[in-house]
Amino acid sequence: MFRTALRNVLAHKARLLMTVLAVLLGVAFVSGTLVFTNTVSAAYEKSSTKGFEEVDVAVTAAWNEDDDESAELTPALLDRAERTEGVASVIGSVSGFTALADKNGDPVGNGWQVQGANYWGTDDPRYPMAEGHAPENDGEVAIDSETAARTGYEVGDQVRMSVDGPVLTPTISGIFTTDDGNVAAGGSLTLFDTDTAQKLYGKTGRYDQIAVKAKPGVSQTALLAALEKSLPKDTVELETGQALADEQAAVTARSMDSLKQILLVAAGISLFVGTFLIANTFGMLVAQRTKELALLRAVGASRRQVTRSVLFEAFVVGVVAAVTGLVAGIGIGAGLRSLMGSVGAGLPDGPLVVSPSTVVAALAVGVLITVLAAWLPGRRAAKIPPVAAMNSVHAAPSTKSLVLRNTVGALFTAAGAAVVLAATTTDDASGAQAPMALGAGLIVIGVFVLTPLLSRPLIAAAAPVLRVFGISGKLARQNAVRNPRRTAATASALMIGLTLITGLTVAAVGVQSAIDKMASGSIRADYVVSMANGSYLSPDVAENLSGVDGVTASSPMRNSYSEIDGRDEYLTGVTGSEFRELTDLPVRDGAFEISGTRVVVDEETAKEHGWKAGSAFTVAYDDEKKQRLTVAGVYEGNEMFRGIMLDLPTLTPHIADPVDMQVMVKMSGGVSDASKDTLRKALDDSPAVAVQDKQDISDGIAQMVTLMLNILYGLLGMAVIVAVLGVVNTLALSVFERSQEIGMLRAIGLDRRGIKRMVRLESLIISLFGAVLGIGLGIFFGWAAGELVGTELSTYELVVPWGRIALFLLLAATVGVLAALWPARRAARLNPLTAIKSE
Repeated sequence: MFRTALRNVLAHKARLLMTVLAVLLGVAFVSGTLVFTNTVSAAYEKSSTKGFEEVDVAVTAAWNEDDDESAELTPALLDRAERTEGVASVIGSVSGFTALADKNGDPVGNGWQVQGANYWGTDDPRYPMAEGHAPENDGEVAIDSETAARTGYEVGDQVRMSVDGPVLTPTISGIFTTDDGNVAAGGSLTLFDTDTAQKLYGKTGRYDQIAVKAKPGVSQTALLAALEKSLPKDTVELETGQALADEQAAVTARSMDSLKQILLVAAGISLFVGTFLIANTFGMLVAQRTKELALLRAVGASRRQVTRSVLFEAFVVGVVAAVTGLVAGIGIGAGLRSLMGSVGAGLPDGPLVVSPSTVVAALAVGVLITVLAAWLPGRRAAKIPPVAAMNSVHAAPSTKSLVLRNTVGALFTAAGAAVVLAATTTDDASGAQAPMALGAGLIVIGVFVLTPLLSRPLIAAAAPVLRVFGISGKLARQNAVRNPRRTAATASALMIGLTLITGLTVAAVGVQSAIDKMASGSIRADYVVSMANGSYLSPDVAENLSGVDGVTASSPMRNSYSEIDGRDEYLTGVTGSEFRELTDLPVRDGAFEISGTRVVVDEETAKEHGWKAGSAFTVAYDDEKKQRLTVAGVYEGNEMFRGIMLDLPTLTPHIADPVDMQVMVKMSGGVSDASKDTLRKALDDSPAVAVQDKQDISDGIAQMVTLMLNILYGLLGMAVIVAVLGVVNTLALSVFERSQEIGMLRAIGLDRRGIKRMVRLESLIISLFGAVLGIGLGIFFGWAAGELVGTELSTYELVVPWGRIALFLLLAATVGVLAALWPARRAARLNPLTAIKSE
């Protein structure tokens, strides 16, 4: 039986090609994901280990639970650490965000990857100087060699940079090398002398960390024990360099786990779609070899042997596809690493990592998916009665089995719809996610089971259009519904991919529209000024902007902690006399008046505390001083404006180091290029600051949504490709199965063009059938997900992007036409006489 199975694989290798490709793509996706993420993790782990070579013990500030703040690492504490027995040297470090502009004035790097730190003394072992010398005063900085190469900066050049808004223009005194992974990933690292760094980052006389180096022969554990005795336990926390390296490696692994999970889910979807192709292929091969299998049964083969022979064929196919997919996946992993380097997001140096677990996972996934998908066709093959098969009597599904299938499908669909609808009625969005996912899964299973039943009426609806194509159109429609189960399996593969793509698109477009509506509806200001990376602005920015010619109103938004009625609450300080001109927040009670001790609160906060207009309450500020405040009005909050708002002169005296989240500005000339240029010049074209009007905010949101959707489209595109292979495979095998019929059609006058048109229309019908089901389910799931989003985003409402929906249908039609090219050409080239004589 095994020899027979192997002979069948070799005999039908062309028919199994699409199955091999489908499994190969899925395995390549899985193995490529594992190779890439393991390579990135290993590279960053190696980088972090190098970064801790000069740290035997790290001293950080302990958190004081009573005061709810951290202790301070002072120079006195550093001196005590340096005098500890076994200590060779100590380094005090401070760091923070530092935006650097290139020679064109554009920011270098991106967000959190753009950092600054201090250079310790005149010879810091962490940052070897490749050129020049270390920064010695506030007019000098050193930059990393990667940034110097990307920007063309040299020693002696003047650079523009910013830490919290105001522009600095120091001179580059040196260029250093570093193993910092963020720099390798496209970021930048700027070094100041220690006094300047402490001043810029608001840490004068303090350090973020003290790195302690042991003398030769002193272990990290021994040094840790010595420091525990010499330093105050309530002030510091101690950790060995090795422990820090291990923690950093764990953090890197966790961050890569998220990416790995997303990619593996996408790979799993494509493999799941591939199971339809595999099952369809083996089902059709079994049907075409009915006489052969019956003869085996007649000469003594048992049902179990027949089933095993089919599964062995699947095993051989799975092994070939898995091995080829693994090789392709290794290439994908290497390609992704090179791609990141070519777009400026490089990685720390490190080898390509192909772990044994990756090899095992790739082989296991490929073989198991193929064998499991072929099990049902193999089981059906074993059940064919030998006599019936020898007489070519193909048993059609019984009425009982069809009724059972349709009943099960209807029950699954109804149960899933009920669960999804119930989940949309809850106010707990996080708690409703699991039930909604369960309901969606039940609906997909139910619709898949019902697809043969749905195929007849939906395909029949296309009959008027198909009549335009004459006899070819009529034959295409009849062929599409001749075997509803086969049509259903082929269309379902495309349905799943389009369900996910459509659902994500509907939900994402709704979120984008909601945020656009919120921004345009609640902001009257012409411009919003903020840090490009979302960090805090210096108060100097708001002060500078308020005096700019053409500015008619401006207000910073300054946050601070407080305690009210035993609960932590955020306070937002604004310029009360001008804030109303800059916002358009509906007032639900009282008046929108912010002055002195009169404040406004959002509806949710007012409800939690039982406040209304005229209510008075006592607030304990961050400096522990208390004050009595009065609620002047209650406004309708949203994700941009919420909480308690009070006048800046009332709040600022209670904040030790005031910083602003953003500054809103209204100009006499409104929104214009001239107005924006005026504001940017007032900020010295700071590379750290973003000046955005409402359209810029909307465009930024749209860009993020589009980027997210494009990434998801790319990930789910693999599933669509596998579905296309399924259509090609089904049509190719169907053409082979109907060779005699096609020969007869040619003999009675249907020309080659008519045969091609018939196959193409059949493919088009199947593709559009799957697309209609997928888009319908996707819109429903997008609506359901939007109902959950609406509990958190008040301006959310369903937006169906009809343009994109039409594009999806057009792409599905294109898929159908392209998938039919080879099968249609093959069908048209059949010799009529040879085809009629075929069995």
